[in-house]
Amino acid sequence: MKKSFKIVGLVAAMLFSGQFYAQNTDIYKGIEFTMPKVVETSFAANTVSIKDFGGVADGKTKNTEAFKKAIDALVKKGGGKLVVPRGMWLTGPIELKSNINLHVEEGAMIVFSKDKSDYPLIDVSFEGLNTIRCQSPISARNAKNIAITGKGVIDGSGDAWRAVKKGKLSETEWKKFVASGGIVSKDGKTWYPSESYKKGFESSSSFNVPDKINKSELESVKDFLRPVMVSIVGCDQVLLDGPTFQNSPAWNLHPLMTSNLILRNLTVRNPWYSQNGDGVDLESCKNVLIYDNTFDVGDDAICIKSGKNEDGRKRGMPTENVIIKNNVVYHGHGGFVIGSEMSGGARNMHVSDCTFIGTDIGLRFKTTRGRGGVVENIYIKNIDMINIPTQTIGFNMFYEGASPVLEDGQKAEGNKAPEKVYPVTEETPVFRNIYFKNITATNSDEAITLFGLAEMNLKNIVIEDSQFDTKKGLTIVDADGIQLKNVKLKYTEGTGTTILNSKNIDLSTLKLESDQKPTIKVLGAKTTAVKLPKDVKGEQLSISKEIAKNAVK
Repeated sequence: MKKSFKIVGLVAAMLFSGQFYAQNTDIYKGIEFTMPKVVETSFAANTVSIKDFGGVADGKTKNTEAFKKAIDALVKKGGGKLVVPRGMWLTGPIELKSNINLHVEEGAMIVFSKDKSDYPLIDVSFEGLNTIRCQSPISARNAKNIAITGKGVIDGSGDAWRAVKKGKLSETEWKKFVASGGIVSKDGKTWYPSESYKKGFESSSSFNVPDKINKSELESVKDFLRPVMVSIVGCDQVLLDGPTFQNSPAWNLHPLMTSNLILRNLTVRNPWYSQNGDGVDLESCKNVLIYDNTFDVGDDAICIKSGKNEDGRKRGMPTENVIIKNNVVYHGHGGFVIGSEMSGGARNMHVSDCTFIGTDIGLRFKTTRGRGGVVENIYIKNIDMINIPTQTIGFNMFYEGASPVLEDGQKAEGNKAPEKVYPVTEETPVFRNIYFKNITATNSDEAITLFGLAEMNLKNIVIEDSQFDTKKGLTIVDADGIQLKNVKLKYTEGTGTTILNSKNIDLSTLKLESDQKPTIKVLGAKTTAVKLPKDVKGEQLSISKEIAKNAVK
């Protein structure tokens, strides 16, 4: 009898800590590669409240010191749970340490200070480059066994940090920003929160690193150096379970060089107009579970990275052994994304049972020459998409930073044939062995674009048992080993399929459906070994003169 009570007590303890659910779910079922079991967090029974250390929940009193004292006290006890009860808790940065579970109860809201002086400049990695930016609202470095749990809300006060483009707002919203202070650009198209931000923007030749000024001047552009909201660097055994993370200054969640990571039951939100307002950017991490989450953000939602250009190649740490299941994405530049900072590579990933609703691109793969890195062994299945305004599946090896839905002043990116062939070096990105199964997309703009490089084709991309109901069809450029098996492509505009300078293309079981007669164009002197559907014949098929005889069957 005593033994049975012990078993029940053990099960109850595991359920309470989250261990039972993670270890007995179907999360590891159906994985196509050898996936190590992710090591869960486990905390001492010590529990303290932020109130015990002078915390005040009035939304006005800064609780920075109270959080620090509470965490330090728990560390001395061997770790445990720091409870943030119902109320509005204003604070500066919170630094998590080993064996700490920051538990934000339902009804609790942590609001981070808008005072930039609370966030000192520190050495960080952002957008794959080693650089200097403001300290993150929540951070952990080289910690082990840490968690952020509960059903509360964590707000990064990102509206105080971000510039806003007029084209992304209604006239009423724009007037509110202008009336709140800050500075409007000379062309009247952008609102900056401060003169410091404007100077930083004008000191940057590309994206978000002010490379036109010396390090000694960075303090003068501090407002521009927006931090990610949650920075987890070099950590092991990390759990984020339950909270809403919203309104981040830059990226929302940024695990970097971290292992045994679980993100589940999260709501990750940002205004749709928020520049760099990504959901989660998983960078150079391994052994990761991301499941049962909802994303509605201003940039890429679930994004895989591993460093940019030389900095990423020197680090040499791929993101690997990742399971992503049962997530919903509303707004975002991409639902599931790899790149463009993938210079350390990415491999062994399973993505399934996700729904993308109105996401700019559904499944997005992006890079450019100069990155290097190998992306391989990616398995994606059971994905449902609706109202996608661009591609439901898109590969762009010519990424230059443009949004999928072009903004004012941006130009479309993509392969521009005839394409120059560059030497293959360590700077040449490689995308290969990527598999899609049971993909369903409806009421969207374009089904599939596969743009490789002339010197490094996309290799071994397989799409099977899928159906697409879109305006535009399929484009394959500079690719090798593309198979569409039992795929139905219903489209309303233009050419059903275009193939350019590609080889070993098997579309023999592709079903094309259109109000007009389905059409296929085959172009490029490098195109060979192409198998087309038997029911596309005569005037429906256009094969350019430079194609070798018998290259198309």
